[in-house]
Amino acid sequence: MTGSNAAEGMQVPRFGGVPVHKRLQDASSALERAVMVRLVEQLPVYGTLPAEHLGGDIAKQVTRGIRTFAAVLSTGEMPGQAEAAAIRESSARRADEGVPLEAVVGAYHLGAEECAAQVFSAAEPGDLADVLLVQRQLLAYLRLVSCEVAAGYVQERQTALGDEQVALQTLLSRLLEGGNPQGAADRAGIRLPPCYLVLSIAVGPHPDELVPGVNHSVAARRKLRRLRNELQRQTTGVPLSVLSGEGGLALIPYETPPAEFGPADRERLSRLVEQLGQMCGAELLAAATVAAPEGVAEAARLAGEVCAVAEASGRGPGLYLLDDVLLEYQLSRPSPARAGLAALLDPLDSRPELLDTLRAFLARGLDRRRAAAGLQVHPNTVDYRLRKATELTGLDASRGADVLTLRAALAAHDAVRQATPDANRPMTPKPLNWWSART
Repeated sequence: MTGSNAAEGMQVPRFGGVPVHKRLQDASSALERAVMVRLVEQLPVYGTLPAEHLGGDIAKQVTRGIRTFAAVLSTGEMPGQAEAAAIRESSARRADEGVPLEAVVGAYHLGAEECAAQVFSAAEPGDLADVLLVQRQLLAYLRLVSCEVAAGYVQERQTALGDEQVALQTLLSRLLEGGNPQGAADRAGIRLPPCYLVLSIAVGPHPDELVPGVNHSVAARRKLRRLRNELQRQTTGVPLSVLSGEGGLALIPYETPPAEFGPADRERLSRLVEQLGQMCGAELLAAATVAAPEGVAEAARLAGEVCAVAEASGRGPGLYLLDDVLLEYQLSRPSPARAGLAALLDPLDSRPELLDTLRAFLARGLDRRRAAAGLQVHPNTVDYRLRKATELTGLDASRGADVLTLRAALAAHDAVRQATPDANRPMTPKPLNWWSART
């Protein structure tokens, strides 16, 4: 039978003639113990909490939840703002304690199951209407609770993540400034590793960024998000990074001391760069250096220079160390010889396509077909341009004696143009479609 609350004019469900809320209130102590047992058995994270906390705040919230649902059955009204705020605050505490959101929501559902089992066992055949009413009220209560739990949990995590990000960025800034980063690491709650792999990364476009009509900024953000997520997934510890859609810097914690970094470490790092590119859908050119935490500032500067040299010399995507670009790097430093080497290519200043072709031909091991594919022209066009460059400079890219001179001249040429651009002379453009070149 369904009774009535005279004060509110609301239906009060009854099972076997006894108000359902009264049954819950009378069984609240036993229900609390049963719910606590199920929390530990079915949601193991609760079993890891201190006994004092489990028997204190957690048990208090279980009891409060049972009494709140009993009030819903008594009045027919969902919890008001004060109770909703209490649920959010409790959820925020669980978030701060590191209890997963699914466990917090699951705890309320386990409590609801125990309450339902307690009261429905007393229902009689004639109580069908009241059974349906209790089910509707239970579902409405769980919907409200789930929303409030999620709201409180997410708000707390956003606040915490904001604080964590500030601490991480402070640590990154300290590492890049030089000096002792231990204090910043302590504030961020991070153990400094024996060394960092310092990556200067140039990111090519995702195919969606090249499609007319597609929102390129959205495509770039999705690419960057996948890059960051994969970097985190592939890293043991906390990577630090400052990245945009075109690239940036990443510091990867590494347990091998800098002096012991060897070929096997390089191979692992090379695979990581390849995996990062595959996951973000764009090809990456990355330069790496290795340094102890106090040496990251200098390592980052060197990695950036190596990356710039590798790009300027037309290298394809992949990983590069200083050893891979020793000649180009050295010639990018100021010296009396650099200007003379750069001047060898002055006759090509008005023909940037000839410079691009020389660069592509040398970067691809003197293979005209691969150079043509990278430049997206016919192999015969490569032959014509190489002949023209030889006519203008006197240096033949197919002659072994001139290859080293041309490599050095290109490196010096690029370094001089970057250091002292002349408004009256065209700048040599970045190699065409460097991200599609395969070495």
